[in-house]
Amino acid sequence: MKRSLFEPLKEEGLTSLQIRYNWKTDKGYMIASKEWEPDIDWANYNKTWYCYDLLTDDDIRLNNKETRAMYEKYGLTDYVEEVFDILRKGRFYGFDCYYNSQKDWRFTANLHTVKLGVRNMDQGVYTGGIRRHDKDEEEIEVLIDGLNLGRAQTYKNISSNLEYGGGKITVMSEQIDLEDKAGLGFLSFALDRVRFFTGPDMNYPVELADAMNEFTPMICAGLKHNAIGPSGDPTAYGTTAAMKEAVKFHFGKDSMKGMKVAVMGLGAVGYPQAGYLIKEGCDLIVCDPYEPLIDQLKAEYPDANIEAVSPEEILTVDADIFCPCAKGGFITEEVIDNFKFKMVFGAANNQLHASNAQDEIKLAERMAARGILYQECWVQNIGGVMSGWNIYKYRENADRPKVMQEIWDYVGPRTKQNLEQAKERGITPTENAYRNVDEVLYGEE
Repeated sequence: MKRSLFEPLKEEGLTSLQIRYNWKTDKGYMIASKEWEPDIDWANYNKTWYCYDLLTDDDIRLNNKETRAMYEKYGLTDYVEEVFDILRKGRFYGFDCYYNSQKDWRFTANLHTVKLGVRNMDQGVYTGGIRRHDKDEEEIEVLIDGLNLGRAQTYKNISSNLEYGGGKITVMSEQIDLEDKAGLGFLSFALDRVRFFTGPDMNYPVELADAMNEFTPMICAGLKHNAIGPSGDPTAYGTTAAMKEAVKFHFGKDSMKGMKVAVMGLGAVGYPQAGYLIKEGCDLIVCDPYEPLIDQLKAEYPDANIEAVSPEEILTVDADIFCPCAKGGFITEEVIDNFKFKMVFGAANNQLHASNAQDEIKLAERMAARGILYQECWVQNIGGVMSGWNIYKYRENADRPKVMQEIWDYVGPRTKQNLEQAKERGITPTENAYRNVDEVLYGEE
């Protein structure tokens, strides 16, 4: 039997799995169920039926003991214990899993905390992006990635003063056809059930938000036609505000003019990030596996000093600042030891190769020992979250100039406060940021 939470659901004709863990009591449970018929018409979601309707006359509900016995039947007890051990170590809240037997799609809401969202009086209790993984990827790695991203989202929410639990949606499937109403209906149903408001992330096209919006308003961040625009731009804008404060703190300079910055990735965030740095007067070293983006950047800013290198070279170039704006989880001890940068400040999520806060703090300390200033990414890359919340709350009435100014005025001072407080405490900015948010999450009620 394949090591997967979904295989027993598939074999037993079930549709749903809920896993919960309470770090205060160190107790967890699993509930598996059949909630809809295999031939359900997902294209009619929110048209002729809704997410809380009775969708089968043959419903099945397995309690915790029965669900665990089912996984034991398929030789997956050790796998289940491994999953719970990950939840325990990270104090994660759990998973909501929905299996689409028509397409063999595996939808998982990776939940870090519900605490922040239970009293916000909104339909959305959690927020975090939705990303796609191929079906042949190792499920445990997908779960770990989703949980870590959900944890980072919680910290972003706290950093942004947003009352939503953090999480991440992962879907193991082939790429979606945006004309596939059944596929869009299923994803929308699952989002509504887990009470997420979200936007397209890695391996989903930005157009997914507009396509799914026919079925649910809960996918609003990333709408192509919205009052604020793509979320990458405000993310980059907030990161720029943070970088300016960090440069002042670390280099004693009021301006970034003439500083050399290595930008890793020119995608939805990295491209506008490069543009903002050019406007600040920086010289750039850039990389992206899609070379036309580099040509586009040079054409848009013909007077800028832009050097292109390969993605393999970017980690060892000689520059003042390293600005990661691509996939995370790549900064290891070995990578740090080869850095020539004096500061690492980027917009990418989960830049450090770690699965918990303690390991991230150790890597941050390793950089500090080499004189490299680093701040945990979720302190500065919250502009997209702030803009997404404005779209969620105000829809077409969201005010882009106002939001962008709020991002600049908030992210910069917050970074300054974190850097100065960390210096006073004699710890890294990363550890200081964790101390502050953990007080909100795990302190006294």
